[in-house]
Amino acid sequence: MPDGIPNLTPGDSGAQCFAMPSLARKGRGAVSNPPVRFEPARREAFDDGWATLEQSFAELPPLPTSLTEDRAKSALSYNESPDLGFDRSINPYRGCEHGCIYCYARPSHAYLGFSPGLDFETRLMFKPDIAALLEKELRKPGYQPRPIALGANTDPYQPVERQLGLTRAVLEVLDRFSHPVTIVTKSAGVLRDSDILQRLAARNLVRVCLSITTLDPALARIMEPRAATPARRLQAVRELTAAGVPTAILAAPMIPAVNDMELERLLEQGAAAGATSAGYVLLRLPLEIKQLFEEWLARHMPDRAARVLSLIRQTRGGALYDSRFGQRQTGSGPYAELLARRFAVAMRRLGLEKRGGGTGALDCGHFAVPGAQMSLF
Repeated sequence: MPDGIPNLTPGDSGAQCFAMPSLARKGRGAVSNPPVRFEPARREAFDDGWATLEQSFAELPPLPTSLTEDRAKSALSYNESPDLGFDRSINPYRGCEHGCIYCYARPSHAYLGFSPGLDFETRLMFKPDIAALLEKELRKPGYQPRPIALGANTDPYQPVERQLGLTRAVLEVLDRFSHPVTIVTKSAGVLRDSDILQRLAARNLVRVCLSITTLDPALARIMEPRAATPARRLQAVRELTAAGVPTAILAAPMIPAVNDMELERLLEQGAAAGATSAGYVLLRLPLEIKQLFEEWLARHMPDRAARVLSLIRQTRGGALYDSRFGQRQTGSGPYAELLARRFAVAMRRLGLEKRGGGTGALDCGHFAVPGAQMSLF
């Protein structure tokens, strides 16, 4: 593991058990760096009885963000999941500096040999050839266009995009090919590409979804420490709408007893800013995210941690997660059903369309390979 981010699991010094000291750092979401689940070896922290373990973690330095090139062989990832609403996606980055504690993409970092905890936020991979790879794939004979989900795993407008511009390069390719795309982000950085988005919107080729989890900046700071403030995200909706770019609000995730009481207000604010569609997702805790979220609750909300976890289990058949299609996004049981009804009532009242459905369908008929010989009539 890199310097400053020990990859340790709690141990037992003889008959004495101890709590692993927190690895929390300012500006980071996770408070630990759990081991990579595929590695056979584990290192355990050991308390020698002289409080040296606690002292060694007393004053941890800030964690810098590191970048490593990812020489991917393809740009598009395909899926057959029946509850996603798209069959292909593109992700210029692996890992995400926004540090959202609940991010369902965290476990994917283990495939790179990195921890889903602090590594996910600090050890980022970027694909320098992503735009060239995409163009190559779009030029393949027989390619059939369908909307590409940009940022389906990690945010395409996380802070590093300011320097690398990989997302912009992808959009430039999609613009030239007249290819439809949907974007999900927590960043107002999407406004930097308003010029391209306007051109795509004029051909019904784009929809931008701003994920807004809370209107409380203090809560946002601990849940998603390096994402744009809620107010800035709402302003991005306003500016995109004014530029003629269709926008949606994604109230996700809804966390019982943490931000679920804000659902209606989030939708109201989104509609007032110009969003025409919306969606929501119930908190998902696959694999290592269970541990990371429980640690986060214990640190930031110890007074209600047990209540939050109890409500989550009520929506997942007694467990903290249910991975079944059709259940993983919305859960089941009385609490989940009530949340779904609240969402449906607010949507009708505000005149919002369900995200990804009905009249919001993007147009795949404009797709054309630049420079290709025109068909003979």
